[in-house]
Amino acid sequence: MSSIKTIKPLTFHWPTQNPFLFCAHHEDLYPKGNGDLGPDASLLHKNLGNDFDLSHPWKMYYGKKIPGFPKHPHRGFETVTLVLEGFVDHFDSAGASGRYGKGDLQWMTAGSGLQHAEMFPLIETDKPNPLHLFQIWLNLPKSKKFCNPFFKMFWHEDIPKHKTSEGVNITVYAGTYEDTYALTPAPDSWARDPKNHVNIFIIEIPPNQSCQIKTASMTSNRSLYLYKGDGVSINGESIFEDQVAYLENQDILVKSNHKSNFLLYLEGEPIEEPIVQYGPFVMNTEAEIKQAYDDYHETQFGGWPWEFTDPVHPNKTKRIAKYADGTINEPPKA
Repeated sequence: MSSIKTIKPLTFHWPTQNPFLFCAHHEDLYPKGNGDLGPDASLLHKNLGNDFDLSHPWKMYYGKKIPGFPKHPHRGFETVTLVLEGFVDHFDSAGASGRYGKGDLQWMTAGSGLQHAEMFPLIETDKPNPLHLFQIWLNLPKSKKFCNPFFKMFWHEDIPKHKTSEGVNITVYAGTYEDTYALTPAPDSWARDPKNHVNIFIIEIPPNQSCQIKTASMTSNRSLYLYKGDGVSINGESIFEDQVAYLENQDILVKSNHKSNFLLYLEGEPIEEPIVQYGPFVMNTEAEIKQAYDDYHETQFGGWPWEFTDPVHPNKTKRIAKYADGTINEPPKA
């Protein structure tokens, strides 16, 4: 029996399976900064405010001076953002803010409604500022779509990592890999209940080495994304760079070819409810989508307490999380 249901190519927005909505993969080779956290390079041929030219090594996205995503609303789901390289500046309508990167994770539950900005500050002025991140949209069940918004930072120093005797590195952002347990996710998240078997891993397999990934249940949806490398075999079947394999519910042995291979693994029990998505809102009915837009136009989901729509922290700001209640959280000291 094949271990793979189907293989799909990876484009800008990666295809996902329920309970995940999609995964955005940003890998931009930003140049050195100009001292104001923007690129020290010409923007003449950029489509500022809507720059998604995939043929270019770096994009401004919706940013006009600094790359990123100025303030925008969400309702009805969560964003789980893993930043492997570079930095992200976060600001939201609840008054929280932060700067994170270098392997950190930000977990944000939009719930009943939240605005946030996600900007990519180019801090280095004497060398390039590469950025590499994944943003995963995780759905919320109907009972949680109007929960209180939530934001928390998980520093990479605290995120559990599992290393096998073959030198395979598994970073456990959510769920469990063997005896390695992730940090506790957001309180209203589908990932909070272990019965929902939500697993989010980054896996690095050295050349010619292998690792086993056990299925969490016979009903979970499982996806394995190969985003860098020369290919792996999954119980003897091959996938290659920029492909995703939707997996059957059986244990698999993933073996690397002749180079190191880097993979993202997503697993979770599906939320067996209707999904209606329109722009930044994910609800169960079209009427709820209309209500989301009406509520946003009426309330702005708490307004916007920041001076600019594309705010960033000062250049020398280190990694930090400032929560809406005034609490400040910083990475653990070495």
